[in-house]
Amino acid sequence: MAIETAVKSDTNPSVEVNNHHSYSNRPVMLVTGSAKRIGAAIIRAAHHQGYRVIIHCHRSEQQANALANELNSLHDNSAAIVVADLAIVNDDHLLIQFVQTIMDTFGRLDVLVHNASRFYPTPLNDINNVQWDELFLSNAKAPLLLSQAFLPHLQTQHGCIISLLDIHAHDKPFKHYTVYNMAKAAHRMMVQSLALDMAPYVRVNGIAPGVNILPEADSDQALDDTQQQSIIDSIPIQRIGTPDDIAHSVLYLAKASYVTGEIINVDGGRSLTLAGGNI
Repeated sequence: MAIETAVKSDTNPSVEVNNHHSYSNRPVMLVTGSAKRIGAAIIRAAHHQGYRVIIHCHRSEQQANALANELNSLHDNSAAIVVADLAIVNDDHLLIQFVQTIMDTFGRLDVLVHNASRFYPTPLNDINNVQWDELFLSNAKAPLLLSQAFLPHLQTQHGCIISLLDIHAHDKPFKHYTVYNMAKAAHRMMVQSLALDMAPYVRVNGIAPGVNILPEADSDQALDDTQQQSIIDSIPIQRIGTPDDIAHSVLYLAKASYVTGEIINVDGGRSLTLAGGNI
Protein backbone atom coordinates (compact mmCIF):
# COMPACT_ATOMS: atom_id res chain seq x y z
CA MET A 1 0.00 0.00 0.00
CA ALA A 2 1.29 3.46 -0.86
CA ILE A 3 1.89 5.86 2.01
CA GLU A 4 0.77 9.35 1.09
CA THR A 5 2.16 12.38 2.90
CA ALA A 6 1.14 15.96 2.26
CA VAL A 7 3.00 19.11 3.24
CA LYS A 8 0.77 22.04 2.36
CA SER A 9 0.13 25.67 3.21
CA ASP A 10 -2.66 27.98 2.18
CA THR A 11 -0.25 30.85 1.62
CA ASN A 12 2.94 29.10 0.51
CA PRO A 13 3.87 26.80 -2.37
CA SER A 14 2.85 23.22 -1.62
CA VAL A 15 4.72 19.96 -1.65
CA GLU A 16 2.80 16.70 -1.94
CA VAL A 17 4.30 13.25 -2.19
CA ASN A 18 3.00 9.80 -3.01
CA ASN A 19 5.66 7.71 -1.30
CA HIS A 20 6.63 4.14 -2.24
CA HIS A 21 9.22 2.70 0.13
CA SER A 22 12.38 1.03 -1.09
CA TYR A 23 12.18 -2.47 -2.55
CA SER A 24 15.95 -2.89 -2.97
CA ASN A 25 19.22 -1.05 -2.69
CA ARG A 26 19.18 0.19 -6.27
CA PRO A 27 20.28 3.78 -7.05
CA VAL A 28 17.72 6.57 -7.07
CA MET A 29 17.15 9.27 -9.70
CA LEU A 30 15.01 12.39 -9.25
CA VAL A 31 13.92 14.15 -12.46
CA THR A 32 12.16 17.51 -12.22
CA GLY A 33 9.25 18.08 -14.57
CA SER A 34 9.07 14.40 -15.47
CA ALA A 35 5.40 13.51 -15.82
CA LYS A 36 5.51 13.69 -19.62
CA ARG A 37 7.59 14.37 -22.73
CA ILE A 38 11.39 14.38 -22.28
CA GLY A 39 11.20 14.05 -18.50
CA ALA A 40 9.03 10.95 -18.73
CA ALA A 41 11.39 9.42 -21.31
CA ILE A 42 14.29 9.91 -18.88
CA ILE A 43 12.29 8.31 -16.08
CA ARG A 44 11.35 5.28 -18.21
CA ALA A 45 14.90 4.79 -19.48
CA ALA A 46 16.39 5.07 -15.98
CA HIS A 47 13.82 2.66 -14.59
CA HIS A 48 14.60 0.20 -17.37
CA GLN A 49 18.28 0.40 -16.37
CA GLY A 50 17.47 -0.49 -12.75
CA TYR A 51 17.06 2.89 -11.09
CA ARG A 52 14.34 3.63 -8.62
CA VAL A 53 12.81 6.86 -9.84
CA ILE A 54 11.12 9.91 -8.34
CA ILE A 55 8.77 11.67 -10.73
CA HIS A 56 8.39 15.39 -9.97
CA CYS A 57 5.52 17.42 -11.39
CA HIS A 58 3.56 20.56 -10.62
CA ARG A 59 0.34 20.57 -12.65
CA SER A 60 0.60 17.19 -14.41
CA GLU A 61 -0.29 14.97 -11.47
CA GLN A 62 -2.61 12.74 -13.50
CA GLN A 63 0.16 11.90 -15.99
CA ALA A 64 2.65 11.43 -13.14
CA ASN A 65 0.35 8.96 -11.40
CA ALA A 66 -0.17 7.01 -14.61
CA LEU A 67 3.58 6.82 -15.20
CA ALA A 68 4.29 5.72 -11.62
CA ASN A 69 1.57 3.05 -11.81
CA GLU A 70 3.02 1.77 -15.09
CA LEU A 71 6.50 1.44 -13.60
CA ASN A 72 5.39 0.01 -10.27
CA SER A 73 3.47 -2.67 -12.16
CA LEU A 74 6.83 -3.77 -13.56
CA HIS A 75 8.76 -3.54 -10.28
CA ASP A 76 6.82 -2.99 -7.10
CA ASN A 77 7.80 0.07 -5.05
CA SER A 78 10.25 1.35 -7.67
CA ALA A 79 8.62 4.67 -8.61
CA ALA A 80 7.31 7.54 -6.51
CA ILE A 81 5.74 10.93 -7.18
CA VAL A 82 6.43 14.32 -5.68
CA VAL A 83 4.12 17.23 -6.52
CA ALA A 84 5.58 20.68 -5.97
CA ASP A 85 5.79 24.16 -7.41
CA LEU A 86 9.51 24.81 -7.79
CA ALA A 87 8.86 28.20 -6.18
CA ILE A 88 9.51 26.28 -2.96
CA VAL A 89 13.13 27.34 -3.45
CA ASN A 90 12.05 30.86 -2.44
CA ASP A 91 11.12 29.61 1.05
CA ASP A 92 13.90 28.02 3.11
CA HIS A 93 11.47 26.08 5.28
CA LEU A 94 9.58 24.59 2.32
CA LEU A 95 12.83 23.75 0.54
CA ILE A 96 14.04 21.84 3.59
CA GLN A 97 10.71 19.99 3.72
CA PHE A 98 10.99 19.14 0.02
CA VAL A 99 14.49 17.73 0.45
CA GLN A 100 13.39 15.69 3.46
CA THR A 101 10.38 14.37 1.55
CA ILE A 102 12.64 13.23 -1.30
CA MET A 103 15.11 11.61 1.06
CA ASP A 104 12.35 9.84 2.97
CA THR A 105 11.05 8.31 -0.26
CA PHE A 106 13.83 5.79 -0.90
CA GLY A 107 16.47 6.83 1.65
CA ARG A 108 19.07 8.02 -0.83
CA LEU A 109 19.63 10.13 -3.95
CA ASP A 110 22.22 9.26 -6.59
CA VAL A 111 21.23 11.37 -9.61
CA LEU A 112 19.46 14.73 -9.77
CA VAL A 113 18.23 15.71 -13.24
CA HIS A 114 17.13 19.30 -13.84
CA ASN A 115 14.57 18.96 -16.62
CA ALA A 116 11.70 21.28 -15.61
CA SER A 117 11.67 24.40 -17.78
CA ARG A 118 9.35 27.18 -18.84
CA PHE A 119 9.72 28.29 -22.48
CA TYR A 120 7.93 31.16 -24.21
CA PRO A 121 8.85 34.35 -26.10
CA THR A 122 9.45 37.70 -24.42
CA PRO A 123 9.48 40.28 -27.24
CA LEU A 124 11.34 43.50 -26.54
CA ASN A 125 9.15 46.33 -25.17
CA ASP A 126 6.84 43.76 -23.54
CA ILE A 127 9.29 42.17 -21.07
CA ASN A 128 8.06 42.34 -17.49
CA ASN A 129 8.99 41.18 -14.01
CA VAL A 130 6.56 38.26 -14.03
CA GLN A 131 8.22 36.78 -17.14
CA TRP A 132 11.67 37.38 -15.68
CA ASP A 133 10.83 35.69 -12.38
CA GLU A 134 9.06 32.73 -14.00
CA LEU A 135 11.67 31.98 -16.65
CA PHE A 136 14.63 32.45 -14.32
CA LEU A 137 12.98 30.39 -11.59
CA SER A 138 12.65 27.19 -13.62
CA ASN A 139 15.69 27.66 -15.85
CA ALA A 140 18.30 28.97 -13.40
CA LYS A 141 17.31 29.67 -9.79
CA ALA A 142 15.59 26.39 -8.93
CA PRO A 143 18.35 24.23 -10.47
CA LEU A 144 20.99 26.08 -8.44
CA LEU A 145 19.18 26.04 -5.10
CA LEU A 146 18.02 22.43 -5.50
CA SER A 147 21.58 21.40 -6.35
CA GLN A 148 22.87 23.13 -3.24
CA ALA A 149 20.15 21.64 -1.04
CA PHE A 150 20.75 18.06 -2.23
CA LEU A 151 24.56 18.32 -2.23
CA PRO A 152 25.18 16.51 1.10
CA HIS A 153 23.04 13.57 0.00
CA LEU A 154 24.65 13.39 -3.44
CA GLN A 155 28.10 13.52 -1.84
CA THR A 156 27.23 10.51 0.29
CA GLN A 157 26.52 8.48 -2.85
CA HIS A 158 29.29 10.06 -4.98
CA GLY A 159 26.40 10.98 -7.25
CA CYS A 160 25.85 13.42 -10.05
CA ILE A 161 23.73 16.27 -11.37
CA ILE A 162 22.62 16.46 -15.00
CA SER A 163 21.03 19.61 -16.43
CA LEU A 164 18.91 19.92 -19.55
CA LEU A 165 20.07 23.06 -21.35
CA ASP A 166 19.62 24.28 -24.94
CA ILE A 167 21.90 24.66 -27.95
CA HIS A 168 20.63 28.26 -28.09
CA ALA A 169 22.07 29.02 -24.64
CA HIS A 170 25.54 29.56 -26.06
CA ASP A 171 26.17 32.19 -28.76
CA LYS A 172 23.09 31.33 -30.86
CA PRO A 173 20.05 32.93 -29.19
CA PHE A 174 16.44 32.59 -30.25
CA LYS A 175 15.01 35.84 -31.59
CA HIS A 176 12.33 37.31 -29.27
CA TYR A 177 13.28 34.94 -26.43
CA THR A 178 15.73 37.20 -24.58
CA VAL A 179 14.74 36.24 -21.03
CA TYR A 180 14.69 32.51 -21.80
CA ASN A 181 18.05 32.79 -23.56
CA MET A 182 19.55 34.59 -20.57
CA ALA A 183 18.15 32.08 -18.09
CA LYS A 184 19.43 29.05 -20.00
CA ALA A 185 22.83 30.72 -20.40
CA ALA A 186 22.93 31.19 -16.62
CA HIS A 187 22.03 27.51 -16.17
CA ARG A 188 24.84 26.52 -18.53
CA MET A 189 27.34 28.51 -16.46
CA MET A 190 25.91 26.91 -13.31
CA VAL A 191 26.84 23.49 -14.68
CA GLN A 192 30.42 24.53 -15.27
CA SER A 193 30.74 26.39 -11.97
CA LEU A 194 29.25 23.61 -9.85
CA ALA A 195 31.45 21.04 -11.58
CA LEU A 196 34.37 22.84 -9.92
CA ASP A 197 32.70 23.58 -6.60
CA MET A 198 31.23 20.09 -6.09
CA ALA A 199 34.28 18.09 -7.15
CA PRO A 200 35.59 15.55 -6.39
CA TYR A 201 32.57 13.75 -4.96
CA VAL A 202 29.72 15.04 -7.16
CA ARG A 203 29.91 15.32 -10.93
CA VAL A 204 27.89 17.99 -12.77
CA ASN A 205 27.19 17.86 -16.51
CA GLY A 206 24.70 19.19 -19.04
CA ILE A 207 22.86 18.11 -22.16
CA ALA A 208 21.93 20.69 -24.79
CA PRO A 209 19.07 19.44 -26.95
CA GLY A 210 18.36 20.78 -30.40
CA VAL A 211 14.90 20.00 -31.75
CA ASN A 212 14.28 16.82 -29.79
CA ILE A 213 10.60 17.36 -29.32
CA LEU A 214 8.16 19.71 -30.99
CA PRO A 215 5.80 22.03 -29.11
CA GLU A 216 2.44 20.46 -28.39
CA ALA A 217 -0.01 20.89 -31.28
CA ASP A 218 -2.52 22.80 -29.16
CA SER A 219 0.02 25.18 -27.62
CA ASP A 220 0.76 28.76 -28.60
CA GLN A 221 4.20 27.54 -29.75
CA ALA A 222 2.86 24.95 -32.22
CA LEU A 223 4.65 24.73 -35.58
CA ASP A 224 2.92 24.18 -38.90
CA ASP A 225 4.10 21.64 -41.50
CA THR A 226 6.17 24.20 -43.41
CA GLN A 227 7.99 25.29 -40.26
CA GLN A 228 8.64 21.70 -39.28
CA GLN A 229 10.07 20.85 -42.70
CA SER A 230 12.30 23.93 -42.58
CA ILE A 231 13.72 22.73 -39.27
CA ILE A 232 14.31 19.21 -40.61
CA ASP A 233 16.12 20.66 -43.62
CA SER A 234 18.50 22.50 -41.26
CA ILE A 235 19.51 19.33 -39.37
CA PRO A 236 22.40 17.33 -40.87
CA ILE A 237 20.87 14.03 -39.71
CA GLN A 238 17.61 15.13 -41.39
CA ARG A 239 15.14 14.27 -38.67
CA ILE A 240 13.60 15.70 -35.52
CA GLY A 241 15.16 14.19 -32.44
CA THR A 242 13.24 12.15 -29.89
CA PRO A 243 12.95 12.26 -26.10
CA ASP A 244 14.73 8.90 -26.05
CA ASP A 245 17.79 10.52 -27.63
CA ILE A 246 18.02 12.77 -24.59
CA ALA A 247 17.28 9.96 -22.15
CA HIS A 248 20.13 7.84 -23.52
CA SER A 249 22.55 10.74 -23.02
CA VAL A 250 21.35 11.24 -19.44
CA LEU A 251 22.06 7.60 -18.66
CA TYR A 252 25.51 7.87 -20.22
CA LEU A 253 26.39 10.87 -18.05
CA ALA A 254 24.97 9.18 -14.97
CA LYS A 255 27.53 6.38 -15.43
CA ALA A 256 30.47 8.39 -16.84
CA SER A 257 32.55 8.54 -13.67
CA TYR A 258 35.42 10.55 -15.23
CA VAL A 259 33.27 13.20 -16.94
CA THR A 260 32.36 16.46 -15.24
CA GLY A 261 31.77 20.02 -16.40
CA GLU A 262 30.84 18.85 -19.89
CA ILE A 263 27.87 19.87 -22.02
CA ILE A 264 26.86 17.43 -24.74
CA ASN A 265 24.90 18.69 -27.74
CA VAL A 266 22.21 16.18 -28.70
CA ASP A 267 20.92 17.92 -31.80
CA GLY A 268 21.57 15.83 -34.89
CA GLY A 269 24.36 18.24 -35.82
CA ARG A 270 22.09 21.28 -36.00
CA SER A 271 24.40 23.46 -33.90
CA LEU A 272 27.04 23.08 -36.63
CA THR A 273 24.87 24.93 -39.14
CA LEU A 274 22.73 27.13 -36.87
CA ALA A 275 23.32 30.87 -36.94
CA GLY A 276 20.79 31.76 -34.25
CA GLY A 277 17.72 33.89 -34.88
CA ASN A 278 14.34 32.31 -35.46
CA ILE A 279 13.39 28.82 -34.28
